[in-house]
Amino acid sequence: MFSVPSFADLNMWMAAPGVVLAIGACLLLLVDVLFIPRDRKVVTAFLSLGIVIFSFVVNLFTFNETGTAFLGMFAADSFTSIANVVILVTGFISILMNVDYLKRTGIERGEFYALILFSLSGMMFMASANDLVTIFVALELLSIPLYVLAAFRVPDVRSEESGMKYFILGAFASAFFVYGSALVFGATGSTTLTVIFAGVQNIVAAGGSGAFLLLLGSGLILVGLGFKVAVVPFHMWTPDVYEGAPTPVTAFMSVGAKIGGFAALLRIVTIALPTFVLKSGETTAAWQQTFWLIAAATLILGNFVAIAQTNIKRMLAYSSIAHAGYIMMAVAAAGSAGLGLEAIRAALLYLIAYMFTNLGAFGVAMAIEKDDGSGTTLEDFVGLAKSRPAMAFMMAVFMLSLTGIPLTAGFIGKWYVFRAALEANLIPLAVIGVLTSVVSAFYYIRIIVNMYLRDGEGDQAAGATEYVNWAIYVAFAGTIIMGILPFLATNLTDNLTLAATVLK
Repeated sequence: MFSVPSFADLNMWMAAPGVVLAIGACLLLLVDVLFIPRDRKVVTAFLSLGIVIFSFVVNLFTFNETGTAFLGMFAADSFTSIANVVILVTGFISILMNVDYLKRTGIERGEFYALILFSLSGMMFMASANDLVTIFVALELLSIPLYVLAAFRVPDVRSEESGMKYFILGAFASAFFVYGSALVFGATGSTTLTVIFAGVQNIVAAGGSGAFLLLLGSGLILVGLGFKVAVVPFHMWTPDVYEGAPTPVTAFMSVGAKIGGFAALLRIVTIALPTFVLKSGETTAAWQQTFWLIAAATLILGNFVAIAQTNIKRMLAYSSIAHAGYIMMAVAAAGSAGLGLEAIRAALLYLIAYMFTNLGAFGVAMAIEKDDGSGTTLEDFVGLAKSRPAMAFMMAVFMLSLTGIPLTAGFIGKWYVFRAALEANLIPLAVIGVLTSVVSAFYYIRIIVNMYLRDGEGDQAAGATEYVNWAIYVAFAGTIIMGILPFLATNLTDNLTLAATVLK
């Protein structure tokens, strides 16, 4: 007979940061509809910021605690805590970007902020999931609000097209993930990551059809999550969706979706499948070669196609694809025995650097964008150093950080990712990463050339309102501080633990 779990059995304190955010989003919807007038939606924005801050404080109280919640479907550990920090900072900066943008573009509606909070909670649950079913539910909680947000600038046809493309392809990706999870369940008899790990051991020892089912299932799961993080060949939606969506939404999804997707992928490969080999005695996981080939293809396509772009949002879209390739290098490194935690650490540090840098770059793009959505070409940056010198300087730093120049956060992220690849003996992949970083310098430095070395009056950056400026300042501070004082970020990940190490 089925027994109803008690509150103590659920152990909800372990999942408190995500639960607080989800409940806060529900309450915000009600408060916005019932009590906040249409012309005072800025109040909704500040309430959403308060909910994010409150969740951040709760996360500090649960930091580094280890255990499970919801009958083992949720895992709390230092990886969860660090990922939550990155996700909540992403949400805080993104909400700041939207306060004035929604008003000046005529799309200010209170549900916008609730959708961001729901998506943030989905990201947090993806980072802490200990079960494939939990990952799927969290993936949908992350994705469905993003489909709506991408199409939020109605009746703009480009925004509507963006939302529709994202929704259709996202539904296909979800179907792949579910089918892959079903095959993994068929092979191992469970969807819980730690139980799958034990099942993999038996499959490797016994051989037979179970290994085929597990290989096929894990491949389909990669397809589902690969779409979310935009790696090749699952990247096709990215440029069109990024260009058509409202710019702050593009900024939010370019960072947040990657954090959630890679966090779930890292949990799966390092907890459930680290010892999945096709021949007994091998020390390299069966999926590693596939992952490093995908990483290499992503680095090459993302960086080379970005060169041809003339729109800043499309350029940053292909840049985002390329950066997914760098993070994928760390995921591939996790396939070598004994490098799981080191690979996760490298991926987390890269995500922190990417979060500050990319949000800052999109913030500057928002500042020069016009109310009708125009003003997003690379030519619009010509002469910006003359009209807005401080903003041009910050944009230059963001571009150098995305390139991976020393004394910026991007350099620290790439240093650890390349180191993880070399320790895993993925030398060809590391070489490709270095060479494509050189290629990326061309299109990033082109922005700096436009701002400083080409004649022009410069855009007045009418979109650089108070809250947008604060968002850019926070991103700039994070980029510089992590670049100059990297130990502030690396110390955070020094004692990294995964639930698998305490739940065996």
